[in-house]
Amino acid sequence: MKWVKAFLLLLVTATVFWILNNPHGIIPPMGKLFNPFAGFWQNSNKSEKIVEEIVLPELQDIVHVVWDVRRVPHIFAKNDHDLYFAQGYITAKDRLWQMEFQTHAVAGRLSEIVGKRALEYDRFQRRIGMVYAAENSVRTLNENQESKAVITAYTNGVNAYIKSLSKKELPLEYKILDYFPEAWTVLKSALLVKYMAWDLTGSSSDYIMTQTREALGDSVMEQLFPYYPPFMNPIVPSGTLWDFKSNIVQKQREEYINVLRVNTNSRESQYGKGSNNWAVSGNLTKSGYPILCNDPHLGLNLPSIWYEIQLVSPDVNTYGVSLPGAPAVIIGFNSEIAWGLTNAGSDVLDWYKIEFKDSTRKEYFYDGEWHETKLRVEEIKVRGEKTVLDTVCYTRHGPVVYHEGEEPFYNNIPAGSAMRWAAHDPSNELQTFHMLNRAKSYEDYLEALRFYDCPGQNLVFADKSGDIAIWHNGKFPLRWKGQGRYLLDGSNPDDEWKDWVPREHNPHVKNPDRGFVSSANQIPADSDYPYYLGWDYVSFERGTRINELLSAMKDITPEDMIEMQSDVMILRARMLLPRLLDILRAKSLTPEEKQSYEELKNWNYKNRAELIAPAIFEYFWQELCERIWNDDMNTDSGSLKRPNSEVTIDLILNQPECPYFDDKTTADKETLDDLAYQAFQSANKKLAEEFGSIGQAWVWGKTRGTDIRHVAQIPGLGRINLETDGNSYIINAISKDFGPSWRMVVTLGPEVRAWGIYPGGQSGNPGSRFYDNAVDDWVKGKAYELLYLKSPDEENPDIVGKTKLRGVK
Repeated sequence: MKWVKAFLLLLVTATVFWILNNPHGIIPPMGKLFNPFAGFWQNSNKSEKIVEEIVLPELQDIVHVVWDVRRVPHIFAKNDHDLYFAQGYITAKDRLWQMEFQTHAVAGRLSEIVGKRALEYDRFQRRIGMVYAAENSVRTLNENQESKAVITAYTNGVNAYIKSLSKKELPLEYKILDYFPEAWTVLKSALLVKYMAWDLTGSSSDYIMTQTREALGDSVMEQLFPYYPPFMNPIVPSGTLWDFKSNIVQKQREEYINVLRVNTNSRESQYGKGSNNWAVSGNLTKSGYPILCNDPHLGLNLPSIWYEIQLVSPDVNTYGVSLPGAPAVIIGFNSEIAWGLTNAGSDVLDWYKIEFKDSTRKEYFYDGEWHETKLRVEEIKVRGEKTVLDTVCYTRHGPVVYHEGEEPFYNNIPAGSAMRWAAHDPSNELQTFHMLNRAKSYEDYLEALRFYDCPGQNLVFADKSGDIAIWHNGKFPLRWKGQGRYLLDGSNPDDEWKDWVPREHNPHVKNPDRGFVSSANQIPADSDYPYYLGWDYVSFERGTRINELLSAMKDITPEDMIEMQSDVMILRARMLLPRLLDILRAKSLTPEEKQSYEELKNWNYKNRAELIAPAIFEYFWQELCERIWNDDMNTDSGSLKRPNSEVTIDLILNQPECPYFDDKTTADKETLDDLAYQAFQSANKKLAEEFGSIGQAWVWGKTRGTDIRHVAQIPGLGRINLETDGNSYIINAISKDFGPSWRMVVTLGPEVRAWGIYPGGQSGNPGSRFYDNAVDDWVKGKAYELLYLKSPDEENPDIVGKTKLRGVK
């Protein structure tokens, strides 16, 4: 019996060992995770001591890294090779897992990590050509010797850190998900740029606009979806005279592509993100020098999308935020200039209906002839499963993302259509930022812009000599008015992009009489501008409020600008509530509704977290829009596109008798008064159902809340239900899960000073106190003064340590 007991004990031991050291579904090997010598214990915050010296044989000279109190690295190198090598090494030290995971996501490789549940996402990423686009950019980047040297040094720096890692030093997420980092490549850095391009330009309404046009007709489309919206307040001031003309021939067309149905079964893609930026002339500031401000609005995640850094070598001293995984500073300043970005929003993605010759899809019809399709076979490795092969058909327009009969991953993707996207074309955006980091004047800034293609950006500029400017910058298709608003005919050469808008003709303004430049993703120019760039821009509200505040200011200080970035005036409430409250005053209200009415009546139109009125108004607005458009924009096959908010606001204020206020599903003829009353009642009912009786449970911070989730959605590694001010169409554009990803204010002059903050921390390690240490101050609208050093030997109380990086002695 002894040998039986021994055998059973051995079997149990072996079984437990196998269970602890192998994954089970989505559960990682628990033995590895809890290993006290290499598991998650090693990622705890038991030691954040700054290493005094690190030997890196690839370095040509000594590099000094000065660490400040927020763990921002200030890198001082004696040559550019060492500068970018050190940037790669230091960034990887803090953010390696984030860098690699994001590139796996962009490249359609998540199935390698998490298995088949990510397969359809990966298939989508492959089919829209993300790797194809990045490969094209890598070829262009390598043709520029300066860019090639920078990206190669950065890549080698990242790999030097990866090679130094032991199992116990692996970032926590590698242990949770049970995989190891692979070598960094130039392609991975290019993929990050394409990720930003898709995030900011990939949302397309062409498909649903075509369906809406079929249902409503051209005259209604012109009314509800105008090219130049009501309350327009463009980036380039109206009345600006242009000294050039477009030579594009306007196409006269009556026909349009028919679509079969609205796809209501798959998810919607997110709408493009926003941002604010502005620069004020020294004539308006207390110091007499320009002030530049920027706060790009992006998805909120931990670790943060940005990594704060200062880069110094003999020909550069720049400070700002970088993208983990890419060299240089993306938004920032140096001693002479400052710059910032907002999304341009101009249309750079069109869809072309493709006619294939037969089911093999080896040929497609174009210009009266059959043309050969280029086939790209994608190999999608799936953890624990067989590799999946997927063939993507490329036409002259681009890849056919889904074929007829397939269900698209996002419901705005038209099946049987090819995707023409500017980001597929070769480009080298890295060179723009490399040059901006070193720029000293407006002329240098213009030269840097030449290299920037996609995603289009409103690039604001200021220098200490007094110039301010903004360019709607990027590579924009030269198109006839309305081209790309609906699906296009892939067989017709007239529907192709003919060329690009000459870069010098992009909308821009320098040193305007009003003393400031600004952008908030709104339409870039009025109808006098001779080119068509798109129509579906962000609402006028943030841009109008920015211009309103700046127009009333004098003797502006940086503190004024920091406060302005947290402005929470909701313009649509200020415009609409007097009219809507006038309607409600004549209605019979319950005691609870009367209390809600009084909250709105006494409100100052500011979306503060501690107030009840913002929640009431938001629910009221959503219910009112639903009642205005639900009967007109729903069909048997699905929902049509609803007009943008400025159209709805215009109808309420200026067209009270318009037919859209009548609910066509009833026998009665409803008016705006009827809909407003119904919407107010419904809003109060929904709030009560979700949060109980009116009171503190209805405050904006609790009813909306903001989530900053972990990049991989790992529970417990994010910050959930933050009580924040603001809303997406307010200057302080904090929403449920996106908002100001980096707030920056720079005042130029003899000595540059700057302030900044982002919702996170420098470290990617959830066990570090620098993982999310800035979140609470970000919520409060605070900003930190940035430590802009001139020498590694400077003394400052905010310096907490130094690291020497050196080659082999």
